[in-house]
Amino acid sequence: MAASETGAGGHPFAGDPVFDLHVGGKMEVRSTVALTDPAGLSLAYTPGVARVCEAIAADPEMTQHYTWVPHTVAVITDGTAVLGLGDIGPAAAMPVMEGKAVLFKQFGGVDAVPICLATTDVEEIIATVARLAPSFGGINLEDISAPRCFEIEDRLKAMLDIPVFHDDQHGTAVVALAALQNALRLTGRTPATARVVISGAGAAGVAVARILLEAGVGDIAVVDRQGVLNSRRSDLTPVKKALAVDTGDRHDRHGSLADVMAGADVYIGVSGGSVPEDVVATMAPDAIIFGLANPTPEVLPEVAHRHARVVATGRSDYPNQINNVLAFPGIFRGAFEVHATAITEGMKLAAAEALAGLVGDDLAEDLIIPSPFDPRVGPAVTEAVAAAARADGVARR
Repeated sequence: MAASETGAGGHPFAGDPVFDLHVGGKMEVRSTVALTDPAGLSLAYTPGVARVCEAIAADPEMTQHYTWVPHTVAVITDGTAVLGLGDIGPAAAMPVMEGKAVLFKQFGGVDAVPICLATTDVEEIIATVARLAPSFGGINLEDISAPRCFEIEDRLKAMLDIPVFHDDQHGTAVVALAALQNALRLTGRTPATARVVISGAGAAGVAVARILLEAGVGDIAVVDRQGVLNSRRSDLTPVKKALAVDTGDRHDRHGSLADVMAGADVYIGVSGGSVPEDVVATMAPDAIIFGLANPTPEVLPEVAHRHARVVATGRSDYPNQINNVLAFPGIFRGAFEVHATAITEGMKLAAAEALAGLVGDDLAEDLIIPSPFDPRVGPAVTEAVAAAARADGVARR
């Protein structure tokens, strides 16, 4: 059907349940106060609101009590790395940003506003977000392509005194670590002894590698299209060069994906593409395979199960879904509850530990991570993150 045509339901794709759900968008703004008479109007707006404005002008900290700022996050993208669709631009990115905002509210009780920027320039993005920041308690960066996403996040974190979090990096990393901790426990391994291969050195791959290092995994090989990240290579970006020093260089891992897959305990795919079955078959006994590309995992579950004991994907129609929604709503809720100035490595590790701990004695090959619909998830992550924020000295209350 041409986009200009209108279906029986009044929109071009009427009858398609996906499009039907998205008619008019997935969000609305509602008032939290009743405006039913002149007295109420005079309190919510003029003249009463002027007194609140004056109080905030005298003490900007009053925004924490008398505005929505401290519990509202901006979900910001430039549309350059949307899902597996790539650079589709800001307009086409809006349904995803709306969805993210809905998930914030549903799973964390956090208000969120989707913002799609009509620029891909790093300086313009940083300047724009910095100017928007007074309206929000936190910034969730989303679907911004690597390596630009690293600089944008790092510089905004340095500039702002509110949490800045690139979910494609850190949300993925937190949930992957939680699932891996349980998979290692199930297979009798420890982080210190596990040998891990990460396929993909973009936003998610770098963050997963970094959080695994923080969690004590010492033998990691990160692979991009040209092979294992190792300082011998002359084609590495600064981000990849630094990661090579901390991963491939430690055990002199080099060569191709096939070279490092032989004997590996864990494979984590965050790159797309596919891994030949004969390569998968060279992994260690009781292997762990996380093929997280959507919609097609790097190792199809049917193939993975022939050679691995524990298998996870990014999909909801298989067990062990590595889904960022397990992390980001509770992370921001925890940060907001203590008015944190940042989201630290300790807060991310605490979130992963909380998620892993929820599985408890139910741990099994097909249950290494809780469901997003488990009502314990949000409160557990929130509590752990808030406590870690206090321990790390970034809590303001």
